[in-house]
Order: sequence, then C-alpha cells, then structure tokens
Amino acid sequence: MAELAQLEDPRIREVNERHGDDHGVNLGKLRALAKRLKTQQELACRLWETDDTAARLLALLICRPKAFGRDELDAMLRRARTPKVHDWLVSYVVKKSPHAEELRVAWSADPDPVVAGAGWELTTERVAKKPEGLDLAGLLDVIEARMQGAPPRPQWAMNHCLARIGIEHAEYRARAMDIGERLEVLKDYPASPGCTSPYAPVWITEMVSRRQGRPVT
Repeated sequence: MAELAQLEDPRIREVNERHGDDHGVNLGKLRALAKRLKTQQELACRLWETDDTAARLLALLICRPKAFGRDELDAMLRRARTPKVHDWLVSYVVKKSPHAEELRVAWSADPDPVVAGAGWELTTERVAKKPEGLDLAGLLDVIEARMQGAPPRPQWAMNHCLARIGIEHAEYRARAMDIGERLEVLKDYPASPGCTSPYAPVWITEMVSRRQGRPVT
C-alpha cells in the first residue's frame, strides 16, 4: 500500500475521476509492479479487502482466477464500484473462471445495471469465441427489444454484443445491421481519430472489411 501511495499522481487522478475511477496510479507502472510480484493469491485477497481502487486493480493482476468460487466472484462484482475495477474483474478474472457460464446466465437477467452489463460482456465473449449452443437469433430479439432503453452500462455491452454477432456470424449480419440502424444507439458517439465508431453498423462494416482485406466504402 505504501508503494502504491508513492505511485499516486494527482494529474492522473484528476483525469481518472472524470471517468468515475478514484485512483491516480499510472497503469503501466501498476502492471510493472504486478509483474514483479507475480501471482500471489493470498496477497491479492488482502489487497481486494482494502477497498482501495489501485489496490484492487493490482489484486486482479496478481490473483489466481480459478481460485475464486462462484459466490465470491458474484460478491466481488457487486462491490466493484468503479468502472476500471469492474472491467478488469470481468476481463481478467471472471472470463478465466470455471464459473463464467453460470454467472453469465445469472448476471444477464440481474436488475442491477452494472451486474447486467457484466452478464452481457460475458455473452459477447461467447458470441466471439464459443457460440455453440447460444441462441443468436434470440439474443438479437432481446437486444432489439431492450437495448435502446437500457441504462448506459448494459446498453454499451448489448451494443458490443450486437456488433460482435454481425461481425462473427454472416448469417445474422443483415439483421444486426438493421437493428443498429433502426435503434441508432451510439450513432453520435464521438470516436477519437483513427478509432472505429462504436455505432454497430459502422463497427460491423469496418471489421468485416478489414478481415476481407478491402477498403471500407
């Protein structure tokens, strides 16, 4: 904790706080510290219990994902009060857990928008990597019915899922494009120069064109 305190930079904290993250540690330096510490499950658990955002991010880098039980991961997600901790928990820990599928199903239907967003992130992962057994047409039905009025967190994740269905599964591409065009979710989202817009029709078109090796028209 003393070492993390020494890495604190007020300028970084100011930027992070605008995005809801209450820490001021450069993530490159945080990763370097994690690399030096290597995997330490007991230390990771102690860091998590501090409720300090930088300490929790470090914990997620040095923990052993498969060591957590299903209920532990559920409790951790509900206590992950900042966006970066939430994102890293899902990406670096839950996705590598044997409980990922069970949690995906449970979280997707949760009334808490942060939890529901995590469920949709896990669904997007399955759409891209393990689509066998998923009802893709049914997912599109749900997205079409709920995405436009969803809170920001699950809306973003559902939009990602919509785009990934269109990118990965040619047989559903036209429908995914149509849903995106009609709902217009994130259509006006400001994308940085050189970055692809998160608006699903643009995102799908861009990624498919790249894979096919032709310029976007």
